Amino acid sequence: MSITTAVILAGGLGTRLKEAVPNLPKAMAPINGRPFLEYQMDYWIDQGINHFILSVGYLKSSIIDHFGERYNNASIEYAEEYKPLGTGGGLLIASKDLIEPFLVLNGDTFIEVNLDDLLNFHIQKKSKWTFSLFKKSQFTRYMGMDVNINGEILSLKSKKSHLNGLVNGGVYLIEPKVLSSLGYKVGNKASLEDDLLPSYISKGGKIFGKEFKGKFIDIGLPEDYYRSSKIIE
Repeated sequence: MSITTAVILAGGLGTRLKEAVPNLPKAMAPINGRPFLEYQMDYWIDQGINHFILSVGYLKSSIIDHFGERYNNASIEYAEEYKPLGTGGGLLIASKDLIEPFLVLNGDTFIEVNLDDLLNFHIQKKSKWTFSLFKKSQFTRYMGMDVNINGEILSLKSKKSHLNGLVNGGVYLIEPKVLSSLGYKVGNKASLEDDLLPSYISKGGKIFGKEFKGKFIDIGLPEDYYRSSKIIE
C-alpha cells in the first residue's frame, strides 16, 4: 500500500492572523517570500504525494489563482466551500469521492512526519484513523491525547485542560469509509476535532497515534507566524 493523496484544510477565516496577514487565507501567508502552503506541499511531494485536494473557502481565489491545476508535478483539485463549514465540513466535501486511504493536513501547521513510518504504524495497528502526535509542555492550544503503550488513543483532552504531554500534530491518515459512517452529510457544518472525531469514538471506533519528534510550526497566531521565518528554510 502507498499513500499518494493528501487533503489540505485551507478554508479557515484566519481571524487571529488577520493583523499580520490581512488579505490572504492563512495557508497563503508569505514566509521568506513564498506561501506557507508551498512549503507544505513540497515536503509531502518529496515523500510520494502526487495529488492534492485543497479544501478552500475564505479568499479561495488567491489559492486557486496561485496554484492552478498542478504544482511541482503534483495534480491539484479544489473542494470549495460557499459558506463556512468548519474543518469537518470541508473534509467531508474534499473526501467524498476518495476510495483509498489518504492524508489530511491542517493548512496552518507543519510537522515533520515520515510518511512511511506513519503508514507502517497504521497498517500494523489495523487502524482506520491514525494521528501524528508531538510532545508539548506548558501549552493549552492543542488537543491532548491519552495514549497507551500500544499507541491506542484512550481519551481526548480539552485544549484548556492540559499543560503537557502528547498533542494532536494535525496530520492524519484516514480510511474513507470512516467518514461515511459518522452520520454527517456532505454540506453539513462540522468540526473535525469537536464533531467528527467524537462521533467516531462514540460509535466504538478506535484511533491510534504515533509520536514524531521533528520540527513543528504553527502560523495561527501573529507571534508564531513571525517566528516561522526563522524555522522554515
